[in-house]
Amino acid sequence: MSSTSEHATPGFLVWRLSTKWRVAVDRAVAPLGLTHAQYSLVASLYGMHRTGRRPSQRQLADHTGLEPLYVSKLARALEAAGVVDRTRDPADPRAIRLSLTEDGREVARRAIGVVQGLLEQLLEPLGGLGGERTKAFSRELVTLLDVSLDVSLDAPSDSPIYTSLDTHLDSHPDEE
Repeated sequence: MSSTSEHATPGFLVWRLSTKWRVAVDRAVAPLGLTHAQYSLVASLYGMHRTGRRPSQRQLADHTGLEPLYVSKLARALEAAGVVDRTRDPADPRAIRLSLTEDGREVARRAIGVVQGLLEQLLEPLGGLGGERTKAFSRELVTLLDVSLDVSLDAPSDSPIYTSLDTHLDSHPDEE
């Protein structure tokens, strides 16, 4: 474990790992004309297309965890690049349905291959994609992702969150 991470909180480690991953994916898919966020949309659309689904922007936002407004912005940029088709849903004129163009499917296939290689590299210390430690790690991540976070800014000062924070700050005064 690096010295930066030795006394780090789990939240800090998750943030560092997600930042490392985002930067790696951004660099890897840039030659294909994509950003990490665009890759998330394209790869999700590719998987949904393979199961016969043509999601609305809202459904894709729910699937990816991105804000609906951001998905709309990304989809417009991908449409301008010829990767995505956006069409009004005949059943709900407010909804926009998304699908990959033929070029979009090719870009998605290539990008997914590149990102799979990165994932193998990242997970190699845990035994690779098929390793038992990777499977256990994935189960733990799903458990954490399933936790509802209804954050209240009105938590009392004797709340466990503040007590834990005070204890952590007192025990690591040199970490900023």
